[in-house]
Amino acid sequence: MFRFLKIALLIGAIALSACTSITDLKEDMSERLFGRESNETPSDLNDIKTTVPVKVLWNAHLGESYDNDFTAVTENGFVYAASANGEIVKLTVADGKQVWRINTGERLSGGVGLGENLLFLGTAKGYVLAYDFSGKLLWKSKVSSQVLSAPKVDFNVLVVRCEDSRIYGLNVADGSRKWVYERATPTLTLRSSAGVALDGGAAYAGFAGGKLIALRVEDGKVIWEVSVAQPKGATEIERIADITSLPVVDGSLVYAVAYQGKVAAVDRATGRVAWSRDISSYTGLSAEGAKVFVSHAVSSIYALDYSTGKTFWRQGDLKQRRISAPLPIGNLIAVGDVEGYLHFLNREDGSFVARIQTDDAAAIMPQMLAVGSSIIIAQDRKGGIYAISIK
Repeated sequence: MFRFLKIALLIGAIALSACTSITDLKEDMSERLFGRESNETPSDLNDIKTTVPVKVLWNAHLGESYDNDFTAVTENGFVYAASANGEIVKLTVADGKQVWRINTGERLSGGVGLGENLLFLGTAKGYVLAYDFSGKLLWKSKVSSQVLSAPKVDFNVLVVRCEDSRIYGLNVADGSRKWVYERATPTLTLRSSAGVALDGGAAYAGFAGGKLIALRVEDGKVIWEVSVAQPKGATEIERIADITSLPVVDGSLVYAVAYQGKVAAVDRATGRVAWSRDISSYTGLSAEGAKVFVSHAVSSIYALDYSTGKTFWRQGDLKQRRISAPLPIGNLIAVGDVEGYLHFLNREDGSFVARIQTDDAAAIMPQMLAVGSSIIIAQDRKGGIYAISIK
């Protein structure tokens, strides 16, 4: 994906600056290599034959996200979304009508989480906020550092991941701390919004160095830890093999993928790696219908067999378009890109069936949301929220 000579020169130039801390170095590297400042030119789009009608059903706008990733959630016919400037909005799924809009007065950095009839958000100053569905603040709880992903709920425990790699288990009712998990991290890591995946009383999280762990939601105890990818290479940049996206649980397996590493299927009960493939990803994967769909680091899309990792198909015509994680919806796979396009692929062979561009023409967030089998909710970096209808 990257020209390593140019990267080495960039890192060297930054490192020589006397005023640059290692934190600044890490964040600058992450933004330049993986964020909105990437020097890689997105490929031109080829014409396609549209065989599935798609259209923008409605759109609304919040503030910009800057370098944070936000994911909308739905509940009982409503969409809840947030932005970095502190806004939360409640919209109707059917027509995008605004029910309420509030400003938290905080710089938000992670959200929106949903559970126990509450909404959860994280702030840049390391607070977790809980709101009810009417927009009333119920509690505010302090954690160790900024929250870069949406908090998640399972078994009445709110699981929150922080930028410093600590994971907290909080009481849903009042935000009081139940447990905290922490681990040492390498000096050089990629800034990401990778959160936690919860299922059946277990929390799954990926870390720098290609490690995937399972924790008990009840008390934060480690169930198992496994290496999805092993760092390799002569330089620090070449040795980065971080899991920067959300693990995906499907049946008895949990899937994870590392940048400059592998995609792997791990047995949830034992932590044993069932299979792995040398596929690198920054934004992640999805799993549905006996297939695993992966967005490669160079923006190819793979469909793999869930039990063996064998390739069913690969779509490579979106090179360097910095695509989102794949979203299965009905018979299609959807991905968003850096120029605000949503691309729709036939899930059986990977051929393009439709394409649409949002009004902002801004990068689509890494995670989109399917509502049933006919609507996608996508949020972009300029604050646009779009409902895309699929006929």
